[in-house]
Amino acid sequence: MALSLHTASVPVFVQMLDSLAAILAKADAYATSRNIEPAALLQARLFPDMLPLVRQVQIACDFARGVCARLAGVEVPSVPDAHSSFAELRGLLASTRDFIQSLDAAAIDAGTEREIVLRPNTPKARQFLGTAYLLSYGMPQFFFHVTTAYDILRHNGLDVGKRDFMGAY
Repeated sequence: MALSLHTASVPVFVQMLDSLAAILAKADAYATSRNIEPAALLQARLFPDMLPLVRQVQIACDFARGVCARLAGVEVPSVPDAHSSFAELRGLLASTRDFIQSLDAAAIDAGTEREIVLRPNTPKARQFLGTAYLLSYGMPQFFFHVTTAYDILRHNGLDVGKRDFMGAY
């Protein structure tokens, strides 16, 4: 039996979006209990040339929405990057989860051979077929940003481990 694109994408994205939401809830409580200004964690970076926590979460959500929408052949929803609190980021994670779960599984599965073009008409244009887009580009990008968000918080003292990262499965 072949693994469907829907099965390989939506449940995995949902698992990790939910785990990231739980980690952010812990980070919010951690900041409160230690009298840390939340912005100090939200703007924390692993290295000066890397993006801060808030952008890592936003980009992870962008990838989850974008990958699933493109595979399903629907327009990628535009979401402004105007999140400045843990609660707003958890709301973004929840709305992303709701969006990708609302997509028709059959439409996502039909994206196997769909041509997906990123950054069309630019020097950075990239073309993929659906399966390669998901497995070689979308999922690695998503996991990079989820992992980096986790690492930023862990680096700043949040007591989380692999179970927190993995979430419920």
